[in-house]
Amino acid sequence: MSDILAINGGRPVRDKYLPYGQHWIDEEDIEAVADVLKSDYLTTGPKARELEEKIAEYVGAKYAVVVASGTAALHAACFAAGIKEGDEVITTPITFAASANCVLYQGGIPVFADIDPKTYNIDTNQIEKKITKKTKAIIPVDFTGQAVDLDGILQIAEYYNLIVIEDAAHAIGTEYKGKKIGAISHMTEFSLHPVKHITTGEGGIITTNNGEYQKKLSLFRTHGITRDKELLTNKKEGSWYYEQIELGYNYRITDIQCALGISQLKKIDSFIKKRREIAETYNRYLSQIDGIIIPYQEPYSNSSWHLYIIQIELEKFKAGRKEIFEALKAENIGVNVHYIPVYYHPYYQKLGYKKGLCPNAEKLYERIITLPLFPKMNNKDIEDVVKAIEKVLGYYRK
Repeated sequence: MSDILAINGGRPVRDKYLPYGQHWIDEEDIEAVADVLKSDYLTTGPKARELEEKIAEYVGAKYAVVVASGTAALHAACFAAGIKEGDEVITTPITFAASANCVLYQGGIPVFADIDPKTYNIDTNQIEKKITKKTKAIIPVDFTGQAVDLDGILQIAEYYNLIVIEDAAHAIGTEYKGKKIGAISHMTEFSLHPVKHITTGEGGIITTNNGEYQKKLSLFRTHGITRDKELLTNKKEGSWYYEQIELGYNYRITDIQCALGISQLKKIDSFIKKRREIAETYNRYLSQIDGIIIPYQEPYSNSSWHLYIIQIELEKFKAGRKEIFEALKAENIGVNVHYIPVYYHPYYQKLGYKKGLCPNAEKLYERIITLPLFPKMNNKDIEDVVKAIEKVLGYYRK
């Protein structure tokens, strides 16, 4: 391996690009989808109901409602929680924009609370400082897969009569104090996007123990239309009759996708085991490299590790995060950054949000890099990532 950085014309650590995330589809998954294509149902049908039952069982919740995407799941949860125009909802800025956009969809106002600089999750103490008479809900995010301080957040929610919508898009399979998340918060959202732990291609799911929320979520994904006689205003018509009783959306998911999800769910434990092993290996190697801060994990959380994020102690290097990032990419390592603080985006700036709102989040953003992490990675892949980091940081070290 050449000591000259690939970005400067040297030979890269890897010949083939290693992405930061990748799905794993096998023949069993393909056969499951093919079986549905040969069946009588293609759109939402028996496979959707089966996936709901299996996810609910997996996380220990009474109910699950599967929808078209993780974003749709968050939007549906905000609807079920009764978020309306002028309501404030507290969330973290270090997340994908959907965690805040779902509040805007309902006419609400996202309020950003700063993060804990150790865990990168929303700081429970900062949540309470942001509560006003307009606050209706909290959307904490299990960032990278590490569970938030659920007991602390739920205690605040109970005191102020707030609803907790846990954004667990990164965290299916994560355990909080020995119990899988998904039945702890009032509602929990999971993503089934291809880079997540299991996939339906695109998809999302909300779990809850509240039957009223389950009814509202199911209604919302089908235009607000129902055939349920208990909900109909006109109960005299025939079995063909239906009514739109809310303004919902077409957030249905297909049985084709759900068949894939059911097949994937059979392998979730092995996928998570592999993710944890990769994270442990990264920790072992990277903790020996000066200038890197590896992820801190609270003892109450057993993460399912969607992302592995390092902090670069930039004061120890002659280059900024941008130069280090681009140099790693040139070595064919598919690094990424998760995330740009939500309120940095031009749309949020137009709404009046200003930089400086969450100092810990803003400082973190300047220093983080996401490394590849997915079950298909082998030991050589992990070694290549470490070699590339050593090569690049060695070149730029002061």
